[in-house]
Amino acid sequence: MSAERFTLDTNLLVYAIDRDAGERHQQAITIVDRAVEQDCVLTLQVLAEFFHAVTRKGKMPTAEASEQVGDWQIMFPVVAADGQALTRAMSTVQRHNLSFWDALLWATAKAAGVSVLLSEDFQDGRELEGVQFRNPFAMEDPYAAR
Repeated sequence: MSAERFTLDTNLLVYAIDRDAGERHQQAITIVDRAVEQDCVLTLQVLAEFFHAVTRKGKMPTAEASEQVGDWQIMFPVVAADGQALTRAMSTVQRHNLSFWDALLWATAKAAGVSVLLSEDFQDGRELEGVQFRNPFAMEDPYAAR
């Protein structure tokens, strides 16, 4: 087991329930299942984005999406942005050219002691102030220390 603390981006959770996502669906299921065995937190933002995405796109009925979010809240510690994360995110948008929502995810994760953010939406291998972005679909074992 790795000593790194992880978090997952919304896309991984969506792929995990999206049977139409092909190979990404199976990979995401494995990634989320393994995350339970790691030091992994989820952000409130990611859970909210998941609910919005899957209900808006018709991938899950509202009740089922609510139940899934509830299950993940039981399985993982959930961390939320605070005022300092918001301030750090706004500064990061200016300095590092991240979208606001990506910057807020990063800032919230950083404040929670996360050292690895698993997502396909960031530059794989990039590190920003102690948080490394890893594309879990581009590697054999995203949980292996680098």
